[in-house]
Amino acid sequence: MNVLLLGSGGREHALAWKLVQSRGLDTLYAAPGNPGIARLATLVPLDATDHAAVVAFVREHGVGLVVIGPEAPLVDGLADTLRAADIPAFGPSKAAAQLEGSKGFTKDLCLRAGIPTAGYVRVRSRAEAEAAIATTFSLPVVIKADGLAAGKGVVIAFSAGEVTGALDALYADDANAEAVIEEFLEGEEASLFVLTDGVSLMPFGSAQDHKRVGEGDTGPNTGGMGAYSPALVLTPALEKRAIDEIVAPTVAAMAAEGMPFSGVLYAGLMLTPQGPKLIEYNARFGDPETQVLMMRFQGDLLATMLATAEGRLSEMPAAKFSDETALTVVMAADGYPGTPKAGGAIVGLDSARAAGGIVFHAGTRIEDGGLVASGGRVLAVTAVGDDVAAAQANAYRAVEAIDFAEGFYRRDIGWREIARGA
Repeated sequence: MNVLLLGSGGREHALAWKLVQSRGLDTLYAAPGNPGIARLATLVPLDATDHAAVVAFVREHGVGLVVIGPEAPLVDGLADTLRAADIPAFGPSKAAAQLEGSKGFTKDLCLRAGIPTAGYVRVRSRAEAEAAIATTFSLPVVIKADGLAAGKGVVIAFSAGEVTGALDALYADDANAEAVIEEFLEGEEASLFVLTDGVSLMPFGSAQDHKRVGEGDTGPNTGGMGAYSPALVLTPALEKRAIDEIVAPTVAAMAAEGMPFSGVLYAGLMLTPQGPKLIEYNARFGDPETQVLMMRFQGDLLATMLATAEGRLSEMPAAKFSDETALTVVMAADGYPGTPKAGGAIVGLDSARAAGGIVFHAGTRIEDGGLVASGGRVLAVTAVGDDVAAAQANAYRAVEAIDFAEGFYRRDIGWREIARGA
């Protein structure tokens, strides 16, 4: 089968790396891809916003499955266009992608379905936001932009000054911007992934992301500075509760409301003293969580994705993952998550691979025959080990083999588990 993979980041590189291991794959096409994906797939200059062009390419090249990596094409309804043309697509419909595209939509769904989540108020102006914070919440308070924000639209405000700064940023360009104001939940975060065809569920691993730019989880939120899998803090008992109390009711509610969800549900969880609570959903695989999940997944990714797209997930065996821990360290360009510096030279990837790492490209391009940075998050250097400490040591050994003078990385990915002695 020929497959078209849409996207250009580290998530898509990791998916491509796993897809080419599938027995049923003939040709993998990627649009637009990146220099790392180019080692695995045929890159094509398709624009995912041009639905007609995507459909035409699929028909011309005999593509049997389209894998939609990023969230924007999902929210834009590309999966609907493909299904209307009888083309299998891995990813939810436009209506179902609202679970990521609108935080307010998801919170309202949780309220209707009795799904445990933080208390909240939806607001549509700065005045409404200020009133909600003054009358309903105590500090710290969570302020979330309603729409897509590439993982950076959340502020946890611990002081009145931080509230003002968050609202200044939120309403700088749009006086009627929609937002969600939430109570602050105490606990530890974990990410749970579940495949679903709208009816059946397949648990698909866990991970723990490191969102803050600075070591010790300090500084502003980023798209993710590193991750490891599995997240041991999400014990089998807690994972079962999260599926039974959060994910399964969500899938049932979406189907009952005429918006069946097909694809991967990525549940960001807070493990509170009362049990797991939903922080937010993503309607696609996470980045950099995909990098560690794909390192551990031992099944056939193409067969699993196709079964999901065709409503046959119940026919598939349970997902099997290695007992090893996988850990990834993101190398970012100086200035990230603000204005990242582009064009920094990168050398030493072969040395990193020789040191035992797998290097996934997230924001790179070829310039004058050499590899340079082209985005905020540039590389995701990934390795496995018998436990978190071993995987961490292996990943950082590979990181240290790379020369990226105009980049930086956190040196403490996995620190919570290391502190627990894992």
